[in-house]
Amino acid sequence: MAMACYRVVPGAIVVTVRLTPRADRDAVDGVGALSDGRPVARVRVRALPDRGAANAALLALMAKAFGRRKSAVTLVAGATLRLKQVRVAGDPGDLVRVVESWPSPI
Repeated sequence: MAMACYRVVPGAIVVTVRLTPRADRDAVDGVGALSDGRPVARVRVRALPDRGAANAALLALMAKAFGRRKSAVTLVAGATLRLKQVRVAGDPGDLVRVVESWPSPI
């Protein structure tokens, strides 16, 4: 079971993401922890952190990972930071199952 890198809100979940831009591939690497122990989804994108390109790539990747339209995924916090809050609209139960399927450290 993955650590809780998300919170359930009405009609959606909000996922805490640690984004790595300029990566070799676009991927959700699973759930990890920050140095202070907070759980985060570890995501990497090829896009550069320039003029919102990395954020756009993150939203597109998260939409694909959750099987949602791009319009269902929004950035709610952290536009200029590596640590972000991403809201994914849909049935929270279905969305939580997706996050719980991501690998996490033991």
